[in-house]
Amino acid sequence: MQIQPVLINGQWITSTASKTFQAVNPATAEALESQFPVSPWDEIESAVQAASAASKEMRGWSGERYAAFLEAYAEEIEKRADALVETANQETGYPESPRLRDGELPRTTNQLRQAATHAREGSWAQPIIDTGAGIGSLFGPIGPVAVFGPNNFPFAFNSIAGGDFAAAVAAGNPVIAKGHSSHPKTTQIFAEAADAAAKATNMPAGFIQLIYRTSHEDGCRLVSHPLMGAIGYTGGRSAGLTIKEAADKAGKPVYLELSSINPVFILPEALTERSAEIAEEFKGSCLMGTGQFCTNPGMVALKAGEDADAFIEQVKQKFEAAPAGILLGEGVQKGFLSGIAAIQTAGATLVTGGSASDNPGFSCANTLLKVSASQFIENPEALQEEAFGNASLFVVAESDEELAQIAEYLEGNLTGCIYSHTGGKDDSLYEQVAPALRQKVGRLLNDKMPTGVAVSPAMNHGGPFPSTGHPVFTSVGIPAAIHRFSMLQCYDNVRSHRLPESLQPKNPNSDMWRYIDGMYTQSDYDA
Repeated sequence: MQIQPVLINGQWITSTASKTFQAVNPATAEALESQFPVSPWDEIESAVQAASAASKEMRGWSGERYAAFLEAYAEEIEKRADALVETANQETGYPESPRLRDGELPRTTNQLRQAATHAREGSWAQPIIDTGAGIGSLFGPIGPVAVFGPNNFPFAFNSIAGGDFAAAVAAGNPVIAKGHSSHPKTTQIFAEAADAAAKATNMPAGFIQLIYRTSHEDGCRLVSHPLMGAIGYTGGRSAGLTIKEAADKAGKPVYLELSSINPVFILPEALTERSAEIAEEFKGSCLMGTGQFCTNPGMVALKAGEDADAFIEQVKQKFEAAPAGILLGEGVQKGFLSGIAAIQTAGATLVTGGSASDNPGFSCANTLLKVSASQFIENPEALQEEAFGNASLFVVAESDEELAQIAEYLEGNLTGCIYSHTGGKDDSLYEQVAPALRQKVGRLLNDKMPTGVAVSPAMNHGGPFPSTGHPVFTSVGIPAAIHRFSMLQCYDNVRSHRLPESLQPKNPNSDMWRYIDGMYTQSDYDA
């Protein structure tokens, strides 16, 4: 069977790999036809050298060049919409509509176009000028970026199409995409679109490259390579920390999204007021995409009482009535079951589910567990084990003080949510819970489940460890996401004609904001 080619230095070439793999349709557990290479080191080295050469050629380019590519790429993706949707459906089990065609695909092209807008406008680089001291600074490209994409978003977080990719390109960097084994054909189609856009916009040969898989050892060599600028990674905690260790030893910036249980606190008066409504919202959020969202609500904190008991029973009935969805692969199913077992070993009791379903593919029953707040506080690390998938843990407190104390024992999370009474009856308790929860999460929500992540400049899709590797940065929300793949460049007493355009006396773009002598302005300045 023919092995699919890799994209290296502007050419689709036959891999020299001795090992191959196939994607598996998770709905049937059957291997798909195409075989893909596990790239050997010499192939990876060629990609790094090509990316480095491209990075040198791109020095000093304006944001317009990257904007033109990103917009052309979005158009190329839309030309391939049918193929992308059909292929991703086979590789992930996600429904073609509404998940892939109506949701994730337009989100992907939208964030590429948002990145193009900010690359062209330029304010993301935050030009700062002190005319009296003769000093200027701005954020500029850091060099070749390796992007490792996850299994759960074949479009919007794809290594060669998603948010990390868009941000790295907008900052002016070439990208080496490391595809995910769950959806290699989908990634290949994206790469074909990216290659077409790169050629149409006259980008260097090594600007966009794709390898599908590496050995663990070679993955670490890639992220620690002297010619690499930075790394973006979305995936499991164990592999992510291995990547981080290798990158840290080499002094390479690495931005990780790892794991998060996204706690939801439902205060007592909110349950009294609208228990059925919240139960339905929770069910929809927790089971959406079979729970395979990084913002899936994996823990719910409640105060003990009749309302809490009734709420748990409502959710239990809804989980049992809902079909068990498809998990992304055998590894996800095994990880889900081992996570549920670990939570039970730590003291939680099973409310419903907890086992594989009888679906032909990879699937587990919708699962709920329960534990007391005192048990959670005694063993918080074990009870925050992430069971990635369609599951959640109820933590039941005996008092207001104990409910608030739960927040103090949380690990870092992407999100945290508090449901409270719309008329203010929970306000006193809210003021006890919210300050602690605020320090544990990147995004604090009120009266809203966390699953949706808007592609908005105000979004923070990040948080304290272990949700991400650094609490300052977001992987969603442009322009902020661009800064991860940049470096701060300062110019002292450099003649004005030698400065980057964004620091020169004449503003090269009337829409660009610059901070000049203590004031944000779009105006020119006198040299």
